Amino acid sequence: MESTLICVLLLLNTHINSGHSEDADGVVKAVLTIHPNSSQIFRGESVTLRCDIQGGGVTEWKYTWRKNGNSDSSSTKNEHEVSAAEFSHSGDYRCLGSHQQQDSKWSDAVRLTVTPLPKTTLTVKPNPAYTGEKVTLTCSTRPDSSWNYQWYKDWNYNVVSQSVRHTIPGDTFTISRAAESDKGQYWCEGNRVSRPTSSQPSDPVTLTVKALPKTTLTVKPNPAYTGEKVTLTCSARSDSSWNYQWYKDWNYNVVSQSVRHTIPGDTFTISRAAESDKGQYWCEGNRVSRPTSSQPSDPVTLTVKDNQPSTTLTSDKEDVFTGDSVTLSCTVESSGWKFYWYRHRPDSTPVPTTSGYSNTLSWVSVSDGGQYWCRAGRGYPVYYTLYSDPVQINITERPVSVLTLQPNWTQIFIRETVTMRCDIQGGGDTDWQYEWYMNGYSVYSNTKPEYRISPVYRPNSGSYTCEGVKGNKFSRISEAVQLTVSDQPQPVLSISHQWLNPGDSVTLSCGVKELSTDWRFSWYRTVPYRAGLPSLSDKSYSLQPLSDNVTSEDSYTLIPAGPTPTGGYVCRAGRGDPVYDTLYSEPQFLWSGDLQPSVSLTVNPNRTQHFRSKSLSLSCELKGNSTGWRLKRYTETAWPSECPSTWRSITESTCTITSLDTWYSGVFWCESGSGEYSNAVNITVNDGDVILESPVHPVTEGDSVTLTCTFRYQETNPNPKTDFYKDGELIKNETTGEMTIPTVSKSDEGFYKCKSGQGESPESWVTVRVVAPGSSTSVLVGVVVGVLVAGVLLVILLVLLVRYKNRKGSCFNRTFWPPQPQSTNQDPQQDQGSTQGQAPDTVYTCLHGDTNIYDTINPSDHHDNDAAGASAAGPSHVTYAQIQLKKLDKKKKEKRNYPEENPVYSEVKTGKATAAAGPVAVTYAEVDLQKKTKAKKKRKTATPPEAESVYSLVKPYTAPAAAGPVDVTYADVDLQKKNKAKKKRERATPPETDSVYSRLKPRSCPGP
Repeated sequence: MESTLICVLLLLNTHINSGHSEDADGVVKAVLTIHPNSSQIFRGESVTLRCDIQGGGVTEWKYTWRKNGNSDSSSTKNEHEVSAAEFSHSGDYRCLGSHQQQDSKWSDAVRLTVTPLPKTTLTVKPNPAYTGEKVTLTCSTRPDSSWNYQWYKDWNYNVVSQSVRHTIPGDTFTISRAAESDKGQYWCEGNRVSRPTSSQPSDPVTLTVKALPKTTLTVKPNPAYTGEKVTLTCSARSDSSWNYQWYKDWNYNVVSQSVRHTIPGDTFTISRAAESDKGQYWCEGNRVSRPTSSQPSDPVTLTVKDNQPSTTLTSDKEDVFTGDSVTLSCTVESSGWKFYWYRHRPDSTPVPTTSGYSNTLSWVSVSDGGQYWCRAGRGYPVYYTLYSDPVQINITERPVSVLTLQPNWTQIFIRETVTMRCDIQGGGDTDWQYEWYMNGYSVYSNTKPEYRISPVYRPNSGSYTCEGVKGNKFSRISEAVQLTVSDQPQPVLSISHQWLNPGDSVTLSCGVKELSTDWRFSWYRTVPYRAGLPSLSDKSYSLQPLSDNVTSEDSYTLIPAGPTPTGGYVCRAGRGDPVYDTLYSEPQFLWSGDLQPSVSLTVNPNRTQHFRSKSLSLSCELKGNSTGWRLKRYTETAWPSECPSTWRSITESTCTITSLDTWYSGVFWCESGSGEYSNAVNITVNDGDVILESPVHPVTEGDSVTLTCTFRYQETNPNPKTDFYKDGELIKNETTGEMTIPTVSKSDEGFYKCKSGQGESPESWVTVRVVAPGSSTSVLVGVVVGVLVAGVLLVILLVLLVRYKNRKGSCFNRTFWPPQPQSTNQDPQQDQGSTQGQAPDTVYTCLHGDTNIYDTINPSDHHDNDAAGASAAGPSHVTYAQIQLKKLDKKKKEKRNYPEENPVYSEVKTGKATAAAGPVAVTYAEVDLQKKTKAKKKRKTATPPEAESVYSLVKPYTAPAAAGPVDVTYADVDLQKKNKAKKKRERATPPETDSVYSRLKPRSCPGP
């Protein structure tokens, strides 16, 4: 039963569908329509698209919508609604109906076009508007006029309503009298019954409401004086196309023209002011174009005074200095004046004319002084004030500031005291305030003229000036004084020679780099450190003042009396009151190579030169009860120090260096706790392969000395060929490596070195000491000297005898030599001048006899037979004695004149000759022996004849020697024979001179 019912229903449905899905052609078709049915759809309107299926008779369709052929959407409704149309909704639309497995045909395309709403346009006239003017705002919507309009202001959607001043007739909004409250933004919008029901709002328009132009009234001059010209000017600033109306005293009385009142354009002129013209004035502008009138000006009160104004002249300074500026001020009770300035006389031509009330006189001179007046004037013709009272200006030369530095040293050191004094020259009274400046900045001010800096430091360095201030007056700034503050100086002590010979004098020199003429120098000897004594900063030594410790000279001479003054010396300088002292100098040392009685320094190996990497032992060998000795050393790079711990010191007085290096080179000595010194040894450590073995201590003259050239690798070549040099010159070639001097003399002293194929040794100094003569030697020397002196006297007597008898001159020459001091110099840097021969000592001996003759005799302890040695050792001193004998006649039976009554002295002349070792000092002695003629019996005295001087002719001769040429001098003695005078006292003609030549042997003094 149920299955039969289903079959019936299916058949009925098929019949119905087949009967309603076909059109006339038997095909179902979709039809699309747009509502509202208009060719224009305005933006914002609602739009409905409707799809109807024609044919088929079925209502349950599913609808498909397509826009522009590519966007599909489905719905069971046959309508598609757009609530607010936008421009993006424009396009071609189609639709399709679907029912089960069958679809309708697509509808024809229907175009939807969305257009904008009509645009309203707002116009405002006039804009800008002036207060009180009528303003019209018009709103229009095209293309038709069937619109009503709504008016809005300031975008707050406040609808503008009608009022007494605001009306809205149709499409206009009228403001009858604009006010400032009406300004702002306005816009409008159209609306109507038919579609579109509203328009787009108009663009906003800003209404500007301006106040009427303001007129400005100026009155010049004001206040005015009777008879003065007054001008009133009215101006509306917008433009110049205005006419003006003038009013007075707010009663709207229009000012009219008259003889004294004229109105040319925008001005109102009172040619000659009177008291009736005073009052309040105001004006107003008017014109044809808008705005037709201006606001009235603010009132101005014109004051007219019936008295001539006066001026007052003042000056900022009355007593000024040249170079200053003076400002004169001329005041009057009103404005608008020009000022006239007068000097010496008020009715003279004005000096300057200024628009301001002041007149400044710059860089005044003395001639600018005097009386000044002023007066003021204004207008045309000029209306003048009265003259001012005079003002007296006194101008004097500016005083000069002079800054002096006390003490006036070019350089100042830290912690010194400096006083700067500022003197005002030509400043009159002393009531000054003193200002000091450093590098242009003020540093000190006081009523006293001195600025004291104590103590002074480096930041105080700079350029200083000063000036005096008295009220508003200033002196000239002084010339700048440069203050340079330096660190505390340290002098440098130098010693004429550091290696001493016994009895030599030594000069200490204390140099301060910073120049000053006011230094005083203090001299000290170093002693072991003791508390309470002045000491060096490192407390290595204390300082003991020398005798005559403080000197004004920068040098100090040590003249030893006994042992050589070995040890350390220090100096320092001081100046000022209180005394400012420099730092102590670094110590400098005096050494001696001579062995000392209390201790001696021994070296093992016993030589002065040593190879690098070898060992060396130095010991202080004590003698007697001497204790507390320590070994010291002095190098070029370090001050004196004790034996370093790295040297493996056995005791404080012994040091062993296991491996020598070049920096160990230096001077070594022993020093006791009481300040005694041993001999010193100059140790040289050589990095090469050759050294010279030479004596460590000075050798004695007459000893044998052997110099050995030692090689680091001696075993490979035990006896190489060796050259030995003295003072840089080759003196010997040896194949044994040794050179022996069998009997050493002072001339052998010098620098020695050796050279071979394996290298060259450093130089070593060999010092030779001269043995002081013993008692037997002294006796022998005394005998020799006595014989020589007797011989000289005998020769003189013989010469006198020959002179007396033969009347011929005679000359003889004799050379004597002084004993030479012993030299202990071991220092390679010692002044070589100290080793040269000394000048002979001169002794004057009176020879008694009938005539008074004084001769110069130079004693000597040496023999005259060593010319070669003298030439090698140094310069020779040769003395020539030229004696002129003159006979003194006696009166008959009269006593002789005593020697002291008629002395004759020799004339000594000194010259230089040259020897191999240096200059030779030559001395000439001329002795005039005057002969007295006998007096006649009738005469009491006789007139002595003129002295005839006879000079020796010196002829040099060179004799060969080992060390160089020796100058030998010959003295040519002219013996002139005089004939006896005749009774008539006629002078005889002297015969020709016979020349006799004697050979003189010069002697050289050996150097130490």
